[in-house]
Amino acid sequence: MTDSSQGDSVVILFRGGRLPQWHQLDDEQRLDYERQHVDLMLSVSEHHSLIGIHGYRLLTSRNSWERFWTIEFTNLAGAAAWMSAEVEPPYGHYGFYDYSLARRWQPESLAWLPRKPEPSVAPDADPHVIPPLTVDPSSIVVLAFGGWRRGSDQVDPQTRGDEDRQQRLQEVAREHDLIHGEVFRLLGTNTEGEFLGILEFPQLAGAEAWIEAEKAPPAGSYHKRNYHLARRWAPEYFVTWPPRTGD
Repeated sequence: MTDSSQGDSVVILFRGGRLPQWHQLDDEQRLDYERQHVDLMLSVSEHHSLIGIHGYRLLTSRNSWERFWTIEFTNLAGAAAWMSAEVEPPYGHYGFYDYSLARRWQPESLAWLPRKPEPSVAPDADPHVIPPLTVDPSSIVVLAFGGWRRGSDQVDPQTRGDEDRQQRLQEVAREHDLIHGEVFRLLGTNTEGEFLGILEFPQLAGAEAWIEAEKAPPAGSYHKRNYHLARRWAPEYFVTWPPRTGD
């Protein structure tokens, strides 16, 4: 189980949503608060050189948790500024916020994971103008939280079934046309473990096959996992948020 961090960027893993009080505001108030919030967050993006922001909407919300985000900055100062700005009132009074910090993680054993290209950005795109936001229905995303169970690093890799597990996952990726895969390692840990995998497939069958392959013994007995299904949230809009070089 070699450890390999890629680059020095810091990624915010953000579980978010809106509290019920948000829906008690009238339309004009909500629109005004949203515009103030977007302007504030874009100023943080510009000042701290946001690398990328990717949103996902859960297929089924978990109480106030409705969306998941990965928000990447070049350093910790950018991540800290983003989290502080996000909870500022008035918009911040109406949100649910659960943050973890992570770094990208790609050991050689996962170098085969494909990366989906970002959507193209029109030259005149203005992120301050908020379009109607919707999910991308063309794919399904697995948010896989977890990690090794305590003591698993003391077990021989052959006994754990590491190689068989890798082969199973690669077979699923080929058979079900895996679109995108990336892994993050938390700076610390939480109740769901120290890793997050994001896997995107064109159909639900691919997501189901991936989950079953990860759970299969013997390797599955050495892992703890918690899965959530989601769809990408307004990718064509949020790709406009990072500042563009030369603008």
